[in-house]
Amino acid sequence: MSAPEARAVPRPRPGSRVGRFLSIGWTVVRYRLDEIALAVAPESVLVRLLRVVLIGRPRTAGADRLRRALEHLGPVFVKFGQILSTRRDLLPAEYADELAKLQDRVPPFDTAEAIARVERRGGKPVEALFATFEQTPLASASLAQVHAATLHSGEEVVVKIIRPNIQRVIAKDLALLYLIAAFLERVSHDARRLHLETLVADYERTIFDELNLLLEAANTATLRRNFTASDLLYVPRVYWEHSSEDVLVLERIHGVPISDVAGLEARGTDMRKLAERGVETFFTQVFEDNFFHADMHPGNIFVDVRDPADPSYIAVDCAIIGRLTEADQTYLAKNLAAFFDQDYGRVARLHAESGWIPATTDVAEFETVIRQLCEPIFERPLKDISFGHFLVALFRTARRFDMEVQPQLVLLQKTLLNIEGLGRQLYPDLDLWHTAKPFMERWMEERYGPLALARRLADQAPSLIDALPTLPDLLLTAAAKLNDLDRLGAEQRAALGEVTRALSERRRGARWRQAMGAVLAVAGCGLLWPFAEGASGGDGGVTALLGGVLALFGAFLVGRG
Repeated sequence: MSAPEARAVPRPRPGSRVGRFLSIGWTVVRYRLDEIALAVAPESVLVRLLRVVLIGRPRTAGADRLRRALEHLGPVFVKFGQILSTRRDLLPAEYADELAKLQDRVPPFDTAEAIARVERRGGKPVEALFATFEQTPLASASLAQVHAATLHSGEEVVVKIIRPNIQRVIAKDLALLYLIAAFLERVSHDARRLHLETLVADYERTIFDELNLLLEAANTATLRRNFTASDLLYVPRVYWEHSSEDVLVLERIHGVPISDVAGLEARGTDMRKLAERGVETFFTQVFEDNFFHADMHPGNIFVDVRDPADPSYIAVDCAIIGRLTEADQTYLAKNLAAFFDQDYGRVARLHAESGWIPATTDVAEFETVIRQLCEPIFERPLKDISFGHFLVALFRTARRFDMEVQPQLVLLQKTLLNIEGLGRQLYPDLDLWHTAKPFMERWMEERYGPLALARRLADQAPSLIDALPTLPDLLLTAAAKLNDLDRLGAEQRAALGEVTRALSERRRGARWRQAMGAVLAVAGCGLLWPFAEGASGGDGGVTALLGGVLALFGAFLVGRG
C-alpha cells in the first residue's frame, strides 16, 4: 500500500461560482433565515434589506429551518452546523438539539452508486470482496456514508464510502467562503484579528484531507497504537488490503452512542467516571502523544459498557487530527497551570513571551484585566465554572489588546470545548479544573522538574563537551552575525511590504465588487420569493423584473471578481 498523497483540489469555474451563489441566496430566502439573522445582527444592512423585501411569517421554527437549510446547501455547511451543535454554551438548546441531527442523519446517496465505487476500487464484484454487504447505510454523514459488511474470513466490518462528485461541490463553497472572509477582513478589525482567510485556508486543507480515506486510515492506526496499552480509549482496526482513497474498511465496533445518556444510565454506567475519563483521554492525547482526535462530536464517540462500573470510550472517524509544536505545547501547559493556580501575572507574561499578544502590550495592564475577569469566576465552585464560557470571556476581553487567534490552536480549543460539553452532558457536576489540574502538574514535573533537567543534561553532555573548544570563537563572532541578520531581515520585510501593498491594491476593487454583488443577489432573490410562493399583486411584473435584474447583476459582480 503506497503512502497517502494529497489529492488535487478542483477549482470551480466562474460560471459555477455564480450559480452556487444564487443557490445560496435562494436558500436564505426559501428557509427565511432572515428571521435568525435579525436576532443575531439587527443592524446589518443586508438583514434590514431582507426584512423589507420578504413578506409573511415563517411557518416552522427557526431551528428546524436552519437545519434544513444547511442540509440543502451541502457538506461544507453541514460541517459548519455540526460544529455549532456542540457549542451548547453559546447556542439556545432548541438550536443545539436540532443541529445535532446533522451528525449522522444526512440523507444517504444511492446504494447502487456506493457499491459501484467499492467494486471499482476493489477490482472485483462486491460479492467477491465481502461475504455480506448491507444495502441500507448504518450512517450517512456530510462527506461519506457507512455500510455494514462481513469479510469472507468472518470479521464484522464497516465500509466507509466518499460521496460521489463531492470535491467539486466543496470547491464551489470554499470559493465563496474565501470571498466572505476577504470582505470581512477588509471592513472589520475583529475579522483581521481572527485571521479569517487563514482559517478558511486551514479548513480547506482539513476538509480535503477528510476526502482522502488513506489519510484517515493512517490516523486511525496511529491513534490505535497510542492507546494499545490503555483502558481509556479503543480505536478500531484498519483493513488496509480493502482500503483506498475513497473506500475505507474498519473493524465494526459495538458500543452505546455517547449521546444516548438515558441508555447509559439504564445500564448502570458510572457517569462520573466516564466524564472524568473523557477529560483524561483528551489531555493524554494532547500532552503525552501530541496527536489528538479533533472531531469529537457525539456521532464519533461510543462507550464500551461491558463493565458499567469501569466504562471506556471508543473513537471512530479519525479524519481530523491535531498536533502542536513543542513551543505551543509548552506555553499551553504553563498557561493552564498558571490559570489553575490563579497566577495572573504569570499568565500575562506567558502570553507576551509566546507572541500571543503584541510585543508592545503593557503586561501589567494585561494582568490587571485578566485578574478582573478571573476573580469573579473563581469565587464560584469550580464544578460550576464552564471552561467554554471562560474561554469566550477571555477572548472578548483580550480584544482591546489586539490578541490574535492562533490558527494552530483552533482545533485544540474546539476539541476542548467539545469534551467539556460532552462531559457535562454525562455528568453535570463535572469539575474539569479538578480533573485536569493533577494531570497538568504531573506532566509539568515530568517535563521541567529537576529529574527532567538532569536527564536532558545527561543526554546533551557529549555534544556540549564537543562544542566547548569552539565556544570562544562563537562568542566573538555572534554580535556581528546578529547585526547582519537584523539588516537582512529589515530588507526582506521592506521588500515583502511593497509586494503586499501592490497585491492589496489590486484585490481591493475586486473584493468590493463581489461583496456588493452578494448583497444585490440575495436582495433580488428576496424580491422573487413571493412569486415563487404564488403571491402577486398589480405591479407584480415590475417587482419580479426588478428582482431578476438585481439577482443577475449581483451574480455577475460576484463572478467577475
